[in-house]
Amino acid sequence: MTTLVSTTDTLTRDALAVLQPGFAGTAPPDWLLRRVGEGLACVALFGRNVTSSEQLAALTERLRAEREDVLVAIDEESGDVTRLEVVHGSSFPGNLALGSVDDVHLTRSVAKELGHRLAECGVNLNWAPSADVNANPNNPVIGVRAFGADSALTARHTAAYVEGLQSSGVAACTKHFPGHGDTAVDSHHGTPRIDVDLDILHARELAPFRAAIAAGTRCVMSAHILLPALDPDRPATVSPRILTGLLREELGFDGLIVTDGIDMEAISKVYGMEHGTVLAIAAGADAICVGGGPSDEGTVLRLRDALVTAVRAGELPEERLADAAARVRALASWTQKARGEDAGPGADVQEGTAPGSRVRSDVGLVAARRAVRVTGSGAPLTEAAYVATFNPVANIAVGGQTPWGISADLARILPGTAADVYTSESADPAAAALLAAGERRIVAVVRDEHRHAWMREALDALLAARPDTVVVEMGLPRSEPRGELHVATHGAARVCALAAVEALTGSRA
Repeated sequence: MTTLVSTTDTLTRDALAVLQPGFAGTAPPDWLLRRVGEGLACVALFGRNVTSSEQLAALTERLRAEREDVLVAIDEESGDVTRLEVVHGSSFPGNLALGSVDDVHLTRSVAKELGHRLAECGVNLNWAPSADVNANPNNPVIGVRAFGADSALTARHTAAYVEGLQSSGVAACTKHFPGHGDTAVDSHHGTPRIDVDLDILHARELAPFRAAIAAGTRCVMSAHILLPALDPDRPATVSPRILTGLLREELGFDGLIVTDGIDMEAISKVYGMEHGTVLAIAAGADAICVGGGPSDEGTVLRLRDALVTAVRAGELPEERLADAAARVRALASWTQKARGEDAGPGADVQEGTAPGSRVRSDVGLVAARRAVRVTGSGAPLTEAAYVATFNPVANIAVGGQTPWGISADLARILPGTAADVYTSESADPAAAALLAAGERRIVAVVRDEHRHAWMREALDALLAARPDTVVVEMGLPRSEPRGELHVATHGAARVCALAAVEALTGSRA
């Protein structure tokens, strides 16, 4: 492949250092290893790269054979957004479940145990937690990924999560700055606009980020959102006013600023990935996340060369690129030092435990059980049931390959339980479910019912025909509890399903 520049000079190494690219497959390809050797300082992992903890550990070991201090980043929020356990579902509930319990010691312990598991696999940078305040209940991309809709609650749990995760030697990346919670557009597909005044922004959206900075978060991720009160022309990722003026100067953050995926349409469709990358670094970002979509060597080379060309053309100060690369390397140094050591605030996350020690390995299930809310006076399930799962289209952040729902776990406890999955494309899903159920009691499993008219209509029809239908909400529980027995799990992680089945049957799953 013909490249624009030499791969040995300092400028080129700095340009490679600020990229966080993904790749295809479950082992690092030769091109990626070559670029790591030439200066690429971070590799991003997605669900497509992970099949097991053992495979992931071997993958990261191969990367470190090429460069010992390479950063290995992953998007492991747990709950609905899991890459570490993409095959079977997460062992930890997500933010909404933790926020609903509102026990910061529990949140800290969950994050600490997650950090240990990531560290054991060789991952040292986690693009989590989400510090967004879910002010808009119809938000199509945040929802259960937020701790809640209350700013103070979100702030205290964001800080606890950062402390717990980093006590395990894994750097936290608090996102999506300056707050993606009050949006009605998914930035994977367009540019969300938040029209709030500065007072609301500071009191609501920015409070959790202040808490994360005070807790020592090593990284903050920018959002591709437009906030006219801060910058009427540019979304946060490419806005000097927001990244440098607000985050660096006003809030005093001195760690690594990484962009959300530069290939997301809010940036790539408006500016193009190459120009968007240059604009982001110029605005104050230090690292460019890319690879959720394009994950080939050509993408890495195009972004690298765009940065080098911009410096040589005088469009990007060389000092700014050098500063960005230095911050990446500083984070890599921190992760090396943090391994096996007390990594700072939050190391002692559970009373009576020593810094660096493990918490309960089943802390995720413990947390999921505490997050379950049961309403109604209907009888528990004691016989084989029929589970009708109403499955919405998952947003890109969640992904569509992670299984969810309670049918498998319920069938294990109540043999003979049958199940079907219905979507918005299903013809009269309520009628189909009633027919398939026969004499069995129906368990209707929904996810964000309040956001999907077809799901709400199907549930109405089921309850009208069979009032004893059990309702299990595994998304954001915004609708009033309905039916004789209603269970809200506050998320669709595997442990949330287990906790729901336990609540429905009175048996430990």
